[in-house]
Parts: sequence; C-alpha cells; structure tokens
Amino acid sequence: MVHLKYLSAGGKTEFKNCEIWCAPCHFGPDGQLSKPRLLDLFCGAGGAAMGYHQAGFEVVGVDIKPQPNYPFEFHQADALTFPLDGFDAYHASPPCQAFSMAGQQWRKAGVVYPDYISAARALLIETGKPYVIENVPGAPLINPTILNGAMFGMRIRRKRLFEHNFYIPFKLIPPDAKSNFRTGRPPVQDGVFTPVGHFSGVALAQRIMQIGWMGQKELAQAIPPAYTEYIGKYLLEQIKFRGE
Repeated sequence: MVHLKYLSAGGKTEFKNCEIWCAPCHFGPDGQLSKPRLLDLFCGAGGAAMGYHQAGFEVVGVDIKPQPNYPFEFHQADALTFPLDGFDAYHASPPCQAFSMAGQQWRKAGVVYPDYISAARALLIETGKPYVIENVPGAPLINPTILNGAMFGMRIRRKRLFEHNFYIPFKLIPPDAKSNFRTGRPPVQDGVFTPVGHFSGVALAQRIMQIGWMGQKELAQAIPPAYTEYIGKYLLEQIKFRGE
C-alpha cells in the first residue's frame, strides 16, 4: 500500500491509499486523481507522445506545423515560446537536419540549419523538472541513452538518442540487423525496414512501428512509441521520487 499526500478541495492535507503508486498527486475539480502531465515539444504526429501515454502520462503536444493526426491535445505554436507552466515533465524532439545523415548533402551545399537543441535544453533546464531531448545519432546530446528497434524486437533500423536529467540504467543495445531496404522499392515482408524519404510499404511500417494513425511523411520522421514508453517508465519513477 502506498500513501499519497495531497490537498483536498478545502486545502486540508490528507492522504489517499492506493494499491500501487501510479502518479504524482493531481486532482481535478471532481477530486479525482489524475495522471502526471507531460509537454511534448516539437511533437510531430505523436510517435513519442503515444509511448508516454502508454507509460502513464497525460500528454499535450506543441508543434509549429499543423498536426491533424496528433492523437492527444495539440497546440500549433512555437515550441520555444510556448508556456511551460503546469507540467510535471517535458519531452522535446527538435528538428534534426543540422545533424542527420539525410541533411548532410544540403549542409555541404551551404544550407545552414538552426540548432534548436541548445535553445530547448536551456529552457528545459530552467524549469527545474525532469526532461528528455530526443534526436538522431550525431546530435550534440549530453550523455544520451541510445535505443534502437532491435532492443524492442522490431524489424526496423531507427537508432535514436535521448538526453535526460534523471536516472536510466545503462544497457547495451543489440546491433541493428542488416537491411536490404532501398527507398522506392517494395520492402521485403520479413526483412529489416528503414522507413525514410519517399519509402513504399506504409502499411508494413505502421505495423512494425505500431503506429497506425500516420501516413508516409509522418512515419518517416517518427519514432516507435516503444522507445518513449521505455523512457517514460523511468521518468515516472523520477517524478515519484521528487514527490516523496
């Protein structure tokens, strides 16, 4: 039995008994315990958001572009100026063109992409709360946790880095399986998939990544929810620790 301290509607400190610890104490107007709130910045179509939702968070997304398929509450706004108050934790997936392999040819051609990671990090540190910054290999993240599809038994090559200011145990990820995938060619049904660019096989990518609500362009940018569900479980533990 876990005893959670909270303020009742009358402002009196009381305790609620729960069979398991599930979340920090948030109570709505009806007095019911609610989930911790996570702000998903640069949210895209919600691959990361779904993982946090599955881990136990109430998720709110922010992106400067319209995201009609985002599965939760969404605000079209600048992620670097959106109000950060009222949230227990933060996730940011800044644009990766300044660091990605796909953007390399354009950088060599003289295109300069802004570094949103440093700006996002400064804002998130200022909150004093737990945060995660996700990006591609090569991005200047600090002591990141590295995840890939093979770690979750997925036939997909999508390695991603996660900077965080809370404890996640170090684990060696299994090597990515060799992929014969080529953009524009039909994928091998039992092969390892790499959904990038104008790939074919959208239905297969949806099934492998467990993202049924996205189209081709969104899938090419998304991470599987399994990644952030894994991260989110440790994030919940950190929020629990801070609330004790």
